[in-house]
Order: sequence, then structure tokens, then C-alpha cells
Amino acid sequence: MNALFLLDANVFIQSHHSSYPLDVATTFWNKLKMLARNEIFISIDKVKEEVYRKEDTIKEWCVKNLSEDLFCDTGTSEIMAQYSKVINWAISMNSQYTPKAIEDFSNYRRADAWLIAFALKAKGSLTIVTYEKSAPQARNIIKIPDVCDSFGIKSTDIVGAFRQLGETF
Repeated sequence: MNALFLLDANVFIQSHHSSYPLDVATTFWNKLKMLARNEIFISIDKVKEEVYRKEDTIKEWCVKNLSEDLFCDTGTSEIMAQYSKVINWAISMNSQYTPKAIEDFSNYRRADAWLIAFALKAKGSLTIVTYEKSAPQARNIIKIPDVCDSFGIKSTDIVGAFRQLGETF
């Protein structure tokens, strides 16, 4: 696996709905497609489920432009073991986070904890790409960058990933 970056669902959804609409920022989407094809960008099945949950133009683009291989399986025993560590970490943070924040983060249908588990399995070789921003004082939501910090996983946003790669669009 050549992958360097692990994409969160919001890379697809938020990119399209904010800065890089599919019908305007075609070079952005072509660059994302090329990096996915070259296995520099990967994601996981739980992200695919989040992106594909709604019948819309971003799902349609993903179906037409991305290989099924982009979305790696999280159902392995190795990843399940890492997922347990991540969920146990969230539960142990009950003095910081509200029960609702822990419950939301621990929801098996949400990709966040699975992304971190997948990155843990990769032993430092993957950077998670998300639009979420660190909020270490937050009580009502657990943010991916804060969990990454706790586990020694790198995280960045999509522009940061392009910069690290020296890519432009």
C-alpha cells in the first residue's frame, strides 16, 4: 500500500458543499481522483457508507470516479482490536466529554473512531485528512484531531495534504 493519507467523509461532502463544488472546481476533483487512483489517498468502508447514505451529486461523482478499492475494509480482527482501544479511550475521557459526546463518537455507524483505528493499525504511516479542527476544551463533541493527538496519529485538512505532497490544482 502506497497510501499516505486517509480521507474522512467530510473531505468529500464539505469540499463539494463549500469551497470546491463539483461543477466549478473540476481541477480539485480531478486531482483528488488522480491521487486516489495512485493510492496516495485511501479511505474506509465506513466513510463510503456516510458519503453514499444520501443520493446526491457527490455520491454520483464518487461512484463514477473512484475505485471500490479506495474504501478499505474495517471488518478485520486487527482493526476491530484497534477500534476497541479507541472506544475505550473515549469512555475513559468521561471527565472531559459529556455522555452524549461519547455516545455519538462511539456510534459504530460513524466513521470517526474507525478512521482512527485504521490509522492505528497502519502504525504511523497514514495521516488522517479531515475538515474537523482541534477543540481540546470541547465537552459536547469529540474531534478527530484531538483523538489523533492522544494516539500519536498525524492529521491535516485537504489543503495541508496537497501541500505536503507538493500538489497544486
